[in-house]
Amino acid sequence: MQTEAFSELFPLFKGANPETMEWLISVAVKHEYPADRVVLMEDAWGNAVYFVVSGWVKVRRRLSTDQSVTLAVLGRGDFFGEMAILDESPRSNDVVALSPVRLISISAQRFIQTLFKDPQLHHRMLQLMVKRLRQTNLRYQLRHRPPAVKLANTLVELAENYGQNTEKTSEIFNIPDQDLADVTDITRDETTKIMEKLQAKGWIDRDLEHQLIHLLNQKHLIHLASQ
Repeated sequence: MQTEAFSELFPLFKGANPETMEWLISVAVKHEYPADRVVLMEDAWGNAVYFVVSGWVKVRRRLSTDQSVTLAVLGRGDFFGEMAILDESPRSNDVVALSPVRLISISAQRFIQTLFKDPQLHHRMLQLMVKRLRQTNLRYQLRHRPPAVKLANTLVELAENYGQNTEKTSEIFNIPDQDLADVTDITRDETTKIMEKLQAKGWIDRDLEHQLIHLLNQKHLIHLASQ
């Protein structure tokens, strides 16, 4: 991958030193996982940062051997695993592939070295971590809002962060209702009913054949999310 394409794909590296980019590309390791495969295990020591080249993953917290809750859904251009290497502790969550996914990883030691050498990259990482914190705070502020408003916020956020735009729509992965429910902090039944209503209104369309959700009327979804 060329340095320009690399920095364009991953917002973290926007504005990073070209020499830094070339070195990171040269030491990056490629990975491919099928859907439902565990990418990272909870309690494993952080030895690398992972970047999503294509596909979708979910970050989950294990509640018991047969129960878990999805904390976040990440798509193309995002990264994960940074917290475990920054505080040098075991990982607190699992990461599971929602779809077939291609990743690259950079070892913890090399990534930390790069942060020290490139102040611009260090600053950019802090900005993105603050952005994640703001999104978490927004979800907390929405906790007493109607379920439809909360779910609209989730869909709009996913589309803004990871959506593939066409002339008329934005496309995101067809995320299972339980995962949407967990991230939105509503029940699965509420999620299913709201998604069916949004589809009946023509605001979204679930393409089961290609495993996509088409956001057909983002203007109305954004208005709903703001209520």
